[in-house]
Amino acid sequence: MNNELLMALNILEQEKNISKETLLEAIENSLVQACKNHFGKADNVKVVINPETCEFHCYQEKTVVEEVEDLVEQISLVNAQMIDPKYELGDIVQIEVKSKEFGRIATQNAKNVILQKIREEERKVIFDEYNNKEKDIVTGVIQRYVGKNVSINLGKADALLTESEQIKGETYVPTERIKVYVLEVKSTSKGPKIMVSRTHPELVKRLFESEVTEVKDGIVEIKSISREAGSRTKIAVWSNDPDVDPVGACVGMNGARVNAIVDELRGEKIDIVTWDENPAILIQNALSPAKVISVIADGDEKTAKVVVPDYQLSLAIGKEGQNARLAARLTGFKIDIKSETQAREAGDFMDYENDYLDDEYYDDEEYYEEGYDEEGYEE
Repeated sequence: MNNELLMALNILEQEKNISKETLLEAIENSLVQACKNHFGKADNVKVVINPETCEFHCYQEKTVVEEVEDLVEQISLVNAQMIDPKYELGDIVQIEVKSKEFGRIATQNAKNVILQKIREEERKVIFDEYNNKEKDIVTGVIQRYVGKNVSINLGKADALLTESEQIKGETYVPTERIKVYVLEVKSTSKGPKIMVSRTHPELVKRLFESEVTEVKDGIVEIKSISREAGSRTKIAVWSNDPDVDPVGACVGMNGARVNAIVDELRGEKIDIVTWDENPAILIQNALSPAKVISVIADGDEKTAKVVVPDYQLSLAIGKEGQNARLAARLTGFKIDIKSETQAREAGDFMDYENDYLDDEYYDDEEYYEEGYDEEGYEE
């Protein structure tokens, strides 16, 4: 029996990741509960378990008295001395209780105590495992729709992808593998409740960390992210090593790294720009792929006036204002974009030298002959 119990505990420890000490404690509590159910109380019950062999003994500690008034807690001097002649009044005698003496109900209750403890520990282990993954990405398998929400199996637990955290227009097919961002893990009586997201900007950051070695190692930092899930994301990156190009590291050879992330996000477009401490340069970079003539940034007011070539105005603003909106979120500045003509008419633009301004470089026909669409992406 002890060998079978030891084997069972070892299996539970390996498969459920529940420590043997916890299981032995559950057995001890179950024996105490069984004594309480059998004798009516268990204040004087003591359980001794050998953790190496799983051999256990259950004792009732009884006080030696002249006249017995409580059979559970007392023993007569005559009966005590039959066990050992050395016993005297007031001594404590340990009487072993055989588990075989327990009735069916007491045995069933003891079994329930052990099972309940195993369930509690299993839930605790699972909660701890996924609680450590909070604010990180995990891979799961889509199970089914629960109303408008989606149930995703993460291995040992199920997560819920609510409608508000789903990418608009994205469909979820059962058995399909998907990466999600763990928003929150709560402990409940039915096990951990895991809330995940596909729309959180940190999902993109974690994907870059998993795909780009330089980001994972801290050589390249993702300074800022702005995202409109399912459509477009802008990220600003910075390199702590002057020999490492942050944008190139994130894009990868022939775009392999960024394309892997785009595929995971099911075609979501990603702009990668260089971070700069100078807000004017940062804003200029953030408005990419549009070309900028000038930027006047007010660091105190967090506002910026941007002038772009006339033919670049729609590109700078983007479809339904998306490019300007994402650039504003990325930089933290409120950006006012005007074309060169509008700026001159408003008196906001003055002629000055621009080393990077080149008529040939900004030639409209040449720009679009390169094969870019109206949003600045390769067709």
